[in-house]
Amino acid sequence: MKVAIRRMGNSQGVLIPKPLLVQVGLEREAEMVIEKGCIVLRRPQEKAREGWAEASRKIAEAEDDKLVWPEFTNDEDAELRW
Repeated sequence: MKVAIRRMGNSQGVLIPKPLLVQVGLEREAEMVIEKGCIVLRRPQEKAREGWAEASRKIAEAEDDKLVWPEFTNDEDAELRW
């Protein structure tokens, strides 16, 4: 499919038909990179551990943050000095 490159303010751009965006799962934002001389749009990658702090807060508020594994020690731990 050929598309026209249009002037958009001080920039240039292309209009992407909605069916194409839906087909690849792009909704509100996209990650844009250059790969081998091509402009590539893809779904943004989630950051590692994104949302973990909020999830941990909710678990703590629900008082559901007890240890899953029992505490354990090694035989030699009594000799350690901190």
